Amino acid sequence: MGRRPTGKPTSFDIAYKAGVSQPTVSRALRGDRSVSKATRERIEQIARELNYTVDRNASSLRSQRSNTIALLFFEDPTPDESMINPFFLAMLGSITRACANHGLDLLISFQRMEDDWHTRYQDSMRADGLILLGYGDYTTYEARLRELVRQGTHFARWGSVSSDTSGATIGSDNLGAGRLVGEHLLGEGRRRIAFIGHADGHYPEFAHRYDGLCEVLRGVGIEPDPALQRDAITTEEAGLSATRDLIASGAQFDAVFAGSDLIAIGAMRALAEAGLSVPGDVAVVGFDDIPSASLTSPPLTTIQQDTRGAGERLVETLLAQIEGEELPPARLPTRLIVRGSSTAH
Repeated sequence: MGRRPTGKPTSFDIAYKAGVSQPTVSRALRGDRSVSKATRERIEQIARELNYTVDRNASSLRSQRSNTIALLFFEDPTPDESMINPFFLAMLGSITRACANHGLDLLISFQRMEDDWHTRYQDSMRADGLILLGYGDYTTYEARLRELVRQGTHFARWGSVSSDTSGATIGSDNLGAGRLVGEHLLGEGRRRIAFIGHADGHYPEFAHRYDGLCEVLRGVGIEPDPALQRDAITTEEAGLSATRDLIASGAQFDAVFAGSDLIAIGAMRALAEAGLSVPGDVAVVGFDDIPSASLTSPPLTTIQQDTRGAGERLVETLLAQIEGEELPPARLPTRLIVRGSSTAH
């Protein structure tokens, strides 16, 4: 934007006159719908006034673009053979729509720790960049992310924003979501609130949800009881096992906040086995608002994440990175969806 027009017109000259960045000019002249109609028309008008023409062959050779991005799922244990967390299936639709709006093709595959993602996709020119969904144990995954940064791989990922410094990250406001759950359960008269899900650096998103709950409890003078926390990964079986263990310990609790809906569904099974009613004896709240959350008995109160906004922001962040720009990490708001598992009203 600081370069003045000189000699043969270039995209930098157009950027200067239009008051935008050069990557924005490039996207506008490609017809990319991420650029507003008004800005695109202004850039096209300036290009005509300057008699600027795009050398498509030179542009293609210079950019070496495939106009394709790769979406990589981390394999999650699931009851079926999909190996994809159902929450991420919801996000898939928004990512697909965002790619279509930007004129991009989308490759979909699994990411495994032993694979060289950049070699398979970006370095081989199959994709211009990667979107990563899911990661398992973050302490193992973080080293791979740092390696991708070192190698210059373009990628954006869904994950924990505040604990991550490895690449462009989009995530939910997990701390704020934990506060929402804590405030809701306290409002329902619950005081002994258990948390089912890892609450440490191995699963930072879960940890932030628990931190938000603890913050609200301490705000009303209740010190969180470590005996009411149980580790669990995002599966129904893990939630079932962890809640069985909590019940067997003899610890007294009147509510369960689960790190995910799948964990919550498993917890409800364990409570039913023990003859405890939901929400009469124990209120239950999940996280994700997957389709089956509204089909449990009673229907599951849960935190709804912005899957549409997440997909759009992931694609926009990756495109900016490919164009040489950097968008800041984004923490998206969440909503509490109150259903019968946490309230008798």
